[in-house]
Amino acid sequence: MAEEVETYNKYETARILGARSLQISMGAPFLIKLDEKDLEEIKYNPVAIAKMEFAEGVIPITVKRPFPVSESYESAKESKKSKETKEA
Repeated sequence: MAEEVETYNKYETARILGARSLQISMGAPFLIKLDEKDLEEIKYNPVAIAKMEFAEGVIPITVKRPFPVSESYESAKESKKSKETKEA
């Protein structure tokens, strides 16, 4: 089965990148392999590192979206699955 790709809007992306950048700046380990040359090219910028991790899809942060109809919260993955089952 193909791997599902989550889509985030620009606000969710900004929140995820900001949270991960803060973690990196506070000393969290990188989730991707970066050699010294790559780090020097991006000047050890935590935002650039977070963007690279986000592009690879390895950031372990999820988004909970409110749905006004049911007054409950679902994650982005669950909302995509529910849309697919309604269409079928």
